[in-house]
Amino acid sequence: DPPEDLEILDPGHLGHLEITWIPPASLVNMTDCPVLYQLEYYNTYRDRWTAIRTTRRTYSAQFDLMKDVRVRVYTLLRGPCTNDTMIKSARYTELVQKPPSKGVVGTAVQDFICVYHNMKYMECNWGRSPKTPVNSQQSLYFWYKELEKAEECPKYLISSQVRSGCNFTGMSLPDFTDINFCVNGSSHEGPLKPTYISLQIQNHVKPETTEKLHLQTGPDSQLELHWDHPVGRVPGHCLEWEVEHLQEGPDGKIASEQILTKQTSVTLPFIHDNERHCFRVRSKLHKYCADKSFWSEWSRPSCHPEKKEVAPEAEWDIVPVYVYIAVAIIVVLVLSLCVGAVLKV
Repeated sequence: DPPEDLEILDPGHLGHLEITWIPPASLVNMTDCPVLYQLEYYNTYRDRWTAIRTTRRTYSAQFDLMKDVRVRVYTLLRGPCTNDTMIKSARYTELVQKPPSKGVVGTAVQDFICVYHNMKYMECNWGRSPKTPVNSQQSLYFWYKELEKAEECPKYLISSQVRSGCNFTGMSLPDFTDINFCVNGSSHEGPLKPTYISLQIQNHVKPETTEKLHLQTGPDSQLELHWDHPVGRVPGHCLEWEVEHLQEGPDGKIASEQILTKQTSVTLPFIHDNERHCFRVRSKLHKYCADKSFWSEWSRPSCHPEKKEVAPEAEWDIVPVYVYIAVAIIVVLVLSLCVGAVLKV
């Protein structure tokens, strides 16, 4: 028989729920076979079922509270009573918990995003729905395992006199740990629709901008570009780089290319004296240090030659025009004086 009294308990941890059950009545007095359980729950973050086997009668898991919470549990037996063969109950106990219906429809925040700037501080931002009532106020709460209960944002970001984000400067948040967020609020029309998000901060790092590029010519007309790691807590070995290269020919046409590298230098095999090359770089964490990352801002460009030479002929071509105009004005004045003198005679 399957387990009984399956329950889903919400301790107020913004999606980290506790699942409990008891053994079936038919196995209460079972002594010659240990009882195990197979719990399956639908992981809405990964869009698939997750299964675990345990001897315990409780389990905690992370759920997206904006979607259905679906769990089911089987009974497993293995021992002398089954000739050491694993037997799973033909039936299971299932529980589906619907998301809360509270909140004015269409008032959930939009475009929620968190950025862990150079592994120094994190900042989360969101946008208001057009259906959000005027004069309503939104609040952010967060929780992770080291906290006894959910806490409110330490410092809100204000835009147009309403809260639009949260700054966690000065607060040490754990990496490789699920951090749960909830943005909710109230209005004169009723509570706003809540939004729940779960993330790990190491997957939201945005490295610092690279300060300076070093560009020089090498042997055999090679062009060598190198740069330093940005200052900060981001490990240098975790970064990969994108180099943007713009090449301007003597005819003014520009060709571009993007170069991906894990090194802090690139070398072009050959350059021509009548070409101009410009570079800029940006970085992000590669897949071996984080599941995803944000690109840093682009560095300031560095070019060779530094300034584009302007042919002097174009400037000098303009000079005779002014000379001709000045001469013409003088001629007209002289003629006017002469004509005036003749008329007086």
